[in-house]
Amino acid sequence: MNYKETLDYMYTRLPMFQRIGPAAYKADLNNTIALCKLTGNPEKSIKSIHIAGTNGKGSVSHMLASVFQEAGYKTGLFTSPHLTDFRERIRINGNMIPENYVVAFIEKFRMDFEAISPSFFELTAVMAFRYFADEKTDIVVLETGMGGRLDSTNVVIPELSVITNIGLDHTQFLGNTIEKIAFEKAGIIKPGIPVIIGETATASGEVFISRAEQERAPIFFADSNYAIQEIHQAGAIHPSTISWKIKPLNDAKQKEISLNCPLTGEYQNKNIVTVIQALEILSKLGHRINEDTIIKGIANVVKNTGIRGRWQIIRRKPLMICDVGHNEDGIREIVRMIQNTSCKKLHMVFGSVNDKDAGPVLKLLPKDAVYYFCKADIPRGMDAGILKEQANGIGLKGQRYDSVKDAIESALQSANPDDLIFIGGSTFIVADALGWLESRVD
Repeated sequence: MNYKETLDYMYTRLPMFQRIGPAAYKADLNNTIALCKLTGNPEKSIKSIHIAGTNGKGSVSHMLASVFQEAGYKTGLFTSPHLTDFRERIRINGNMIPENYVVAFIEKFRMDFEAISPSFFELTAVMAFRYFADEKTDIVVLETGMGGRLDSTNVVIPELSVITNIGLDHTQFLGNTIEKIAFEKAGIIKPGIPVIIGETATASGEVFISRAEQERAPIFFADSNYAIQEIHQAGAIHPSTISWKIKPLNDAKQKEISLNCPLTGEYQNKNIVTVIQALEILSKLGHRINEDTIIKGIANVVKNTGIRGRWQIIRRKPLMICDVGHNEDGIREIVRMIQNTSCKKLHMVFGSVNDKDAGPVLKLLPKDAVYYFCKADIPRGMDAGILKEQANGIGLKGQRYDSVKDAIESALQSANPDDLIFIGGSTFIVADALGWLESRVD
């Protein structure tokens, strides 16, 4: 098989949650354990940092990986889902896994895979483990796919666990309360392994403390130890860089640190604090992390890791921004940023997925915008007509479109130079938008 044929095989033969939803979900680690054994248990030979959370885990993962790259480590990074290229999921020092490695891995084990019948994510996670082990990485940053306790990445024993925050998302799998979801995320806490909690909240905090005590794992609440003291935006109206001054709260001898970051979303405030706390602990564990590498790592995160889709400015006249935030907490942050963004008229290119209740998110959206409802090019995408009907029922006005491309082009035709076009609602809407951008010939 060539690379395209290999991807077609993976997409069509392996259940993929991102594409088909609940049918691809596996509620145990049996397949992952079998795949690890088949491929030589590569998860046992990599040093890792394990990241879970409802929101922010991708940004935190990329920032940590970037800092380790600046410190001279050969750094693996596993994230999901991808936006326009499958290989985005598996990187070393920002470089995507080679196509020929993907092909060779599938060809070598194909018959055994078919006997195990893994999901797309299970197979991808173990492919990443094997690649990182083969390439002898110094450190690997692993982002969970969903949850934690039963996530395929949870077969590793990391040097540090990080849980960014807890919100209501994937409730049909993780539970319909903060406590139940926290329990699933807390499953990445391992015996004696330090754990960082990004955001303190009573309901989830009690779950994390209980689990950490049970596992005798040192626990640190980042927002109790660090705070953003000052924020400055570089740029006239729509900043290309945001600057933070991070203040330690409990150690008078520890000095403040000033950071510049190209990820300009205000919600990154919480992620930055989580990253700084994690790096403090990792430094104490013996890693060569200093202020200079932190500053360079944060400043160069886009260049070093290729992160996209986080309040990403696609063009400026009219201003066009996309963001992968998709649950209630994520959309709430996005709406706050939209409200703080200067524009004459707001255009919203918006879509969702068909296995989630779109109602709670739609209720958060601005009513004074023009909407372009669309469906991502995956089976799991919500029908744009159904989404439009739900949105119209709560006062959101707009038209439906058969594709993200059609919706964006209509918005561009309608928008004036001083308007704002926002693209989001689903990671897959953003993926289609970035694919459209890459394929355009100006």
